[in-house]
Amino acid sequence: MIYEKQPGVPRFEAAEFVPRGRDYAVLIPVINEGERIRRELARAQAHGVSKHADLVICDGGSTDGSMAAAGLRALEVNTLLVKRDEGKQGAQLRMGIWWALQRGYRGIITIDGNDKDSIEDVPRFIEKLREGYDFVQGSRFLPGGKAINTPWVRLVSVKLIHAPIISLTAGQRFTDTTNAYRAYSAKYLQDERVQPLRDIFMTYELLAYLSVRASQLGLKACEIPVTRAYPSGEKTPTKISPLKGNGNLMKILLKNAFGAYRP
Repeated sequence: MIYEKQPGVPRFEAAEFVPRGRDYAVLIPVINEGERIRRELARAQAHGVSKHADLVICDGGSTDGSMAAAGLRALEVNTLLVKRDEGKQGAQLRMGIWWALQRGYRGIITIDGNDKDSIEDVPRFIEKLREGYDFVQGSRFLPGGKAINTPWVRLVSVKLIHAPIISLTAGQRFTDTTNAYRAYSAKYLQDERVQPLRDIFMTYELLAYLSVRASQLGLKACEIPVTRAYPSGEKTPTKISPLKGNGNLMKILLKNAFGAYRP
């Protein structure tokens, strides 16, 4: 099915393999992740993640064959959404959030599709949502979490720059703020004071904004321990370029700190 572009939501196609089966959805933004997304989905299958939440792929237009319907069905993917419009990760997430809210999910978990994160921890995010938390950030730096092969540049930038700025902006301490492995309640996403479905969120702005807005509004937010493992002896799987990409992230951080993304 094709959904035409509307304010805050890009044009996209939806292939619903099976009807909604759970109260929560895991949104996985990908583009040409190849074997990495297959490994991640296989691990989710081995740990029975689909028994707790529906797995929804938010594809940015992959051309590597990794989004073949037969393979996704076999790995217990519930639905494939394919963006047919401009924008990067932010647009993919807006597509997924709109679709998930229309489908009536009580909450949404997001996780990268490059096989770095412990997708088997999805039930722990759901537990926190059921306890009444509106924003749950996964952190490799909490007791019980694991940071494996983290590039030193990433480690320094998160601990000394990104986390302190996000924490100051939110008014609540967070330790792993670049980590896209997190959960949101439907209540948070549908709050008129939040409004995540806006076209200003094209790249990484939405992650930064949603990291702070819950605490600013007095909603319940917390962190839980997770594992983030970078591959050893391989190129770091990332879509952020060292200079331009990190420079843009800093601009987003500062704009977020000064309230540029508030409705």
